[in-house]
Amino acid sequence: MITPSQALRLIHINRVLVRHGLDEIIFATHLLRPLRLLQRLSPWSWFTTAERGAPRGVRIRRALEDLGPLFVKFGQILSTRRDLLPEDIAAELAKLQDQVPPFASSVARATIEAALEAPIDALFAQFDDQPLASASIAQVHAARDAEGRQLVVKVLRPDVRPAIDRDIDVLYLIAGLAQRYWSEGHRLRPVEVVAEYEKTLHNELDLVREAANALQLRRNFEGSRELYIPEPVMSLTRHDVLVMERISGIAVSDIDALVANGTDLRILAERGVGIFFTQVFTHNFFHADMHPGNIFVAREHPHDPQYIAVDFGIVGTLSPLDQKYLAGNFVAFFRRDYRRVAELHVDSGWVPSGTRVDEFESAIRTVCEPIFERPLKDISFGQLLLRLFQTARRFDMQVQPQLVLLQKTLLNIEGLGRQLYPDLDLWRTAKPFLERWMDEQLGMRAALRDLKARLPEWQEILPELPRLAHNVLQQVNESQARLERASRDLEALRRQVRRNNQRTVLAVIGTGLVVSAAVVYGLDGYSPLMLGGAPIISWVLGLAGTWMLLRTWLSD
Repeated sequence: MITPSQALRLIHINRVLVRHGLDEIIFATHLLRPLRLLQRLSPWSWFTTAERGAPRGVRIRRALEDLGPLFVKFGQILSTRRDLLPEDIAAELAKLQDQVPPFASSVARATIEAALEAPIDALFAQFDDQPLASASIAQVHAARDAEGRQLVVKVLRPDVRPAIDRDIDVLYLIAGLAQRYWSEGHRLRPVEVVAEYEKTLHNELDLVREAANALQLRRNFEGSRELYIPEPVMSLTRHDVLVMERISGIAVSDIDALVANGTDLRILAERGVGIFFTQVFTHNFFHADMHPGNIFVAREHPHDPQYIAVDFGIVGTLSPLDQKYLAGNFVAFFRRDYRRVAELHVDSGWVPSGTRVDEFESAIRTVCEPIFERPLKDISFGQLLLRLFQTARRFDMQVQPQLVLLQKTLLNIEGLGRQLYPDLDLWRTAKPFLERWMDEQLGMRAALRDLKARLPEWQEILPELPRLAHNVLQQVNESQARLERASRDLEALRRQVRRNNQRTVLAVIGTGLVVSAAVVYGLDGYSPLMLGGAPIISWVLGLAGTWMLLRTWLSD
């Protein structure tokens, strides 16, 4: 059931879309074109606004800005896919990466002073009120400390948490309806996908966590010629404020500037692919917000280019099992071993266990084979994923929410490579890396590495082995003795039960005979054979019954 707050938010979203004239764009699609007359006759189309007169890309960008952080992030993701969008829309959406309208510097100052419990002048020798960049979650100001270090200060937007929670609530509403009433709901698992996205967003709102992420990435790539991570200043970092080293570089999206600097774009694109696979498979800790607004290139050594990354609010990890299956899928895919791809999907549980491997293999081959041995400019992961999605639907393949973040990052990397060096052969670049990783993880090297890693532990255990062996043997002997005693006790119990049963039978028979003797004795005068005034049969029964009762009593 829709709550009042959800209904108000949906109405507001609709008003923003109409105010910016996005209803015209929607009704211009092929599917809804026959209904354009109804749209023109509707009351909201009678009032023209300045927004409706702007280019469509500008209107889409402004609408997303007005709708809030969640929609801005959606625009950022789309902006990396220039192969899927018209150029005018992609160019405008790219502004959402770091050119969202800023909030007042006075608010930024107040937030910093409240978080660090000191005036700005005491914290920094210089603080620039004009922000360097402004995005959906926060904005960044330049600063300098008393020692002359150039710094940046990242400040969360005011009221960003309630705004995100409000839109997440609407997403849960839509996801719940989809899961309940849409035939694909059980497979696409929209509620779980929204839950995963909510967790990611809430992590991004904690700038202490972002600083910790930066430190981890910095350790992972310490001394690397491929990627540089600026150092956070932990003493000046709080949940709403992050201070870190200021970097200088060329925005990765500024191709003209990179070319003018003499940057080798082929090496740069190949290193981007290598960095991605290193983070995912070697470190199992990857930067998951790699849109062009967060990536720069160092000006030094243009023929040996180095990336510089910022904004570490969203990072991803994989479970060892997902990592193993994912790497196996990539390697099999690059080797065109589609049967292995199909088997891994079944083994991992990504498709139902009853799926026919041969049919699934054939379907994957049909989708993937046409894209091999073609440069990046001639293929599109977006189109590939769309066709794989259609194939997955046929085989009831469920969405894996834990992999959504990785898939988003992979699309960002492909979009980045497409801009830098369209002739990049993605398959040849990635295949050797993954084969080497698989050999290190599952081959002889992995066994030797595991042996070496466990050697110190075994060195500690070896001197204790004789004592441990003696203890084990002693415990075995004691256990065997206990078993033998238990076996003897059980046999004695069985004999006792048999004896008790025998005594019970004798007692019952003896009692019956005595009772019978008494009955016969009571029939005086009817027996022809008498002894001592009693029938002989009565004597026989009585004596036999008494003997049995005495035997039962004496057996105690």
